[in-house]
Amino acid sequence: MKSLWNSFKIAFAMFSKIPVPQAEWTKENMKYMFCFFPFIGAVIGGITLLAAWAGIRFGFDQTFVTVVLILIPVLITGGIHVDGLLDTADAMSSWQERKRRLEILKDSNAGAFAVITACVYFLLWYGAYSQIGSNFRALCVMSTGFILSRSLSAMGVMMIPKAREDGTVAEFSRKAEDRTVRNVLIVYMVILLTVMMVLHPFYGAAAYGTAFVVFGYYRHMAMKYFGGTTGDLAGFFLCTCEVGMALVIAIVSNFVI
Repeated sequence: MKSLWNSFKIAFAMFSKIPVPQAEWTKENMKYMFCFFPFIGAVIGGITLLAAWAGIRFGFDQTFVTVVLILIPVLITGGIHVDGLLDTADAMSSWQERKRRLEILKDSNAGAFAVITACVYFLLWYGAYSQIGSNFRALCVMSTGFILSRSLSAMGVMMIPKAREDGTVAEFSRKAEDRTVRNVLIVYMVILLTVMMVLHPFYGAAAYGTAFVVFGYYRHMAMKYFGGTTGDLAGFFLCTCEVGMALVIAIVSNFVI
């Protein structure tokens, strides 16, 4: 139990800004860390629903509520995944050979394509949430999607070859209990499919399918252009997966109530 609790604390310390007690980052304490990574998505989803409910309950303008909903994941995670998205955008837009792309991923400076990608990314979120509006069932499905994206991201870390043997993702993967973590993540994804379909069969099926399509693209892109995944590429996947689900839910909600 102590190992599980420490893995929980390390997951939240690494992937969120939520204050947690400190834990020593040993192999024993980190081996179940990715089992708890999706829990951060549950926190984001819960706060998203709470903020949406408060906006409706107290009559806030939809534009204001939309901006709050967009910022919730960034504030909770500290933007760690958005950083990966922007680094990946710079690397992919460089059209350099593999080694140079990996170097660009590690560069802390933001290039022009990172800035453009950030603008497009947040505009897509704004458009999606504006369309979803006060459709609470659509918001519930999207909130569940924050858990699904992290389950798939963790699965990618476990299953996709690593682009660097000395990278953060490679280190975390080496310290993880592979079979147990994979099995737990599969259980999560089965449960999430059931929950999303119960919440709304059309929104749920569309969002769930979108997440796996994006995951397939992510794996293909990581292997073809980088020779495997990295922490930045995992962040790229998580961001594109979530905004992809939001856009699909927004489109479907325009035709199906």
